[in-house]
Amino acid sequence: MTFKKLQTEVDKWIQDIWVTYFHKMTNMAQLTEEVGELARVMVREYGEQSRKKWKEPDNVKEELWWEIADILFVLTCIANQTWIDVQEHRDAWMNKRSTRDKDRHKDNEKLTSKI
Repeated sequence: MTFKKLQTEVDKWIQDIWVTYFHKMTNMAQLTEEVGELARVMVREYGEQSRKKWKEPDNVKEELWWEIADILFVLTCIANQTWIDVQEHRDAWMNKRSTRDKDRHKDNEKLTSKI
C-alpha cells in the first residue's frame, strides 16, 4: 500500500466513523501517548524492566504491532490535517539520505561490530 492510499483510507474512515478529526494538538498528545506505549513494550521486552505478567499479553510481536499501528494512524491523521503528502516527502527524504548519508555509518565501529 502506498502512503497516498493510506492517507486516503484514513481520511475516508475519519469522515465515515469519527465524523471529523480531533484537533491537531489532541492528535499530537495522542501521538506522544502512543509512542510512550511502544516504549513501554520495548523497554520491558528488550530493556531492563520486568514485565507485569498479570497485566500484559504474552505475544510481544502482536503488542508491538498494535502500538506501531496506532502511531502510524495518528501520524497519518496529522499529515492529513496539515496537508502533507507523505509519499512525496518520503521520496525526497530517501533521496536526501541516500546521497548525504551514503557512507556515514560504514566506518562506525559501534555498528559494524554488531553485524
